[in-house]
Amino acid sequence: MRFDRRSGVFLHLTSLPGPHGVGDLGSGARTFVDWLADAAQSYWQFCPVGPTASVHGDSPYQAYSAFAGNPLLVSLERLVDAGYLDDADLAPVPDFPPHDVDYDRVREYKTEKLRLAAERFHADEAVADTDAFAAFRERESAWLDDYALFMALRTRYDGAWTSWPEPIRTRDPDALATHREELADEIAYREFVQFVFDRQWHAMREYATARGVELVGDLPIYVALDSADVWASPETFALTADHEPAAVAGVPPNPDDEGQRWGNPVYDWDALSEHDYDWWLARLDRLLDLVDVARIDHFKGFDEFWAIPADAASPADGEWRDAPGAEFFETVEAELGELPFVVEDLGFLDQGLVDLRERFAFPSMRVPHYANWCQEGDMYQPMHYPENSVGYTSTHDTNTIVGYYEALPPQQRDCLNYNIGADGSEINWSMIEAVWRSDAVLAFTTVQDVLGLDEHARFNRPGTALGNWTWRCTEAMFEDHLAERLARLTDEQIRN
Repeated sequence: MRFDRRSGVFLHLTSLPGPHGVGDLGSGARTFVDWLADAAQSYWQFCPVGPTASVHGDSPYQAYSAFAGNPLLVSLERLVDAGYLDDADLAPVPDFPPHDVDYDRVREYKTEKLRLAAERFHADEAVADTDAFAAFRERESAWLDDYALFMALRTRYDGAWTSWPEPIRTRDPDALATHREELADEIAYREFVQFVFDRQWHAMREYATARGVELVGDLPIYVALDSADVWASPETFALTADHEPAAVAGVPPNPDDEGQRWGNPVYDWDALSEHDYDWWLARLDRLLDLVDVARIDHFKGFDEFWAIPADAASPADGEWRDAPGAEFFETVEAELGELPFVVEDLGFLDQGLVDLRERFAFPSMRVPHYANWCQEGDMYQPMHYPENSVGYTSTHDTNTIVGYYEALPPQQRDCLNYNIGADGSEINWSMIEAVWRSDAVLAFTTVQDVLGLDEHARFNRPGTALGNWTWRCTEAMFEDHLAERLARLTDEQIRN
């Protein structure tokens, strides 16, 4: 897919403003879309939107499903509008902090309200849109049936599926049938939540489309071990006869680190190839039903992947194994049509990855945080971004530009100023302008960088388990003068 030259802003949905402690698909999402349109932006980018887990710090990259939506993103306001709740049902609203998400308190509050809405929906024919619900269940049954049962089983057994009793852990048909019957009410609740998520999502997407804003979603290459995906499709993954990972994902050591062990099960690519990558096709079809463009995380893993034996002591004990590469994307293209993908190719940028990326003309990522500002021609300096790339000021995994700049050694800071023509007084806008002025076909910044916030507004610190994914903005931050300034810059550098 060839992209037109456009720009956009990153803000994860949990960071949106709203009355119930976390960003959701209600009025805060529309306020942000309006701000993006006023700022002449074409794209809204965010992290994955699957159901997150407190045990993983509510990381959107360790979800219970690669297909389902996060219940925390369901707008209670919209449920009132739909007649499934009333205003009195929402009271009292806890005194949630406006600038960060307290996930445990939010989950307790919203789950109670979602269960009430589900009970009313299933019990009261006057409010139940039974035809739409039935149509949704039929349309999405390929993943919804297993997901709803999986979440109901997690409630019953209070833990990861790898610790469940053997018959249900290994999906004995009789055990599945028995549990579906016994957990029918809990399954109906889980299906209802996905129904309202889907309905609210598509309403939000339609609103964005009408305002000229397209959605950029995120595709993590791996899924969590404790997920409906691995439990329901064990043949897709490299598991032992006991349904334990035979190998897990990660990356090998660099000269300055010891590598990383992510713990996600790796794929059985041979088995997937024999079935024409049907699991992946279903996953991508679902994602592209929700978004217009997808960012492929860890693109290297489609060329070759680092597999660490499950019992290995160190990431260094892993090995590179071949992934399907071009065959995979040719299959996807033949089935789904043109591929609206941009790829994360930071780290382990070797010739195999480059060849695969260029074969399909996927735009690659360029982030100034990785630049050596005193080295002439460094690929991460905005003035050297190639046309077929996506230029960022920051990402969800990096510091903000202000935080990054403040932490730079003096020599690097001086070289940065020289290279992009900055004096440091408004380094956030200097970097936005540098990225917008680059040759990159797509340019992105973050709300934090538009606001000029320092490292205290950082969204995630990779390799750390606590304190991430919580930053949140208020509606007052979407100021008109910021939209006007970004619109002027976009008209001058992107749309001229």
